[in-house]
Amino acid sequence: MVIKRPGFTLIEFLVIAAVLGILTMSMVPSILNTMETRALENTTREVISTLEKAKFEAVKTKFNHRIRFQSQDGTWRLILEKEEPPGTWVPLPDFPPRRIDARFNVTLNLPPSDQAVEFSQLGFITNHDKDYNTILIQSDKLKKQSQDDQRAIIVLASGSFRYLKSASET
Repeated sequence: MVIKRPGFTLIEFLVIAAVLGILTMSMVPSILNTMETRALENTTREVISTLEKAKFEAVKTKFNHRIRFQSQDGTWRLILEKEEPPGTWVPLPDFPPRRIDARFNVTLNLPPSDQAVEFSQLGFITNHDKDYNTILIQSDKLKKQSQDDQRAIIVLASGSFRYLKSASET
């Protein structure tokens, strides 16, 4: 008489491992897209937060402030500067430049003379132009997946911002 011991056979174990492997492989692209979307969202929020910091400093100190966008070696930097004396912009020493991850494409549609957003002592945009008021951040990885791959920050004259998500045109 053969006594069966409780447990799994090798075949049952291999079937379970195969099913788990297939489930895992089917979820990986979704997880990676979610991570890319989150990184794009966080980058856009950091740009908005930096703009809001410049506005706050301008109102608080009663000096004009600006965020200047500078491209260096394929990476964009955001530099917070204070106008003191008038016409002279100096970086704030206690605010290190912020970087935008190089995997994202940045398109600036700001006044071309200085590629900056300037805030007055009252928090308004001093260099606002209705034709030059957008910061666009785009992910090629999300574009390839036909997902919302662009985040637009629209700078309003009042010193506030609009945030839009969209898919780029192919």
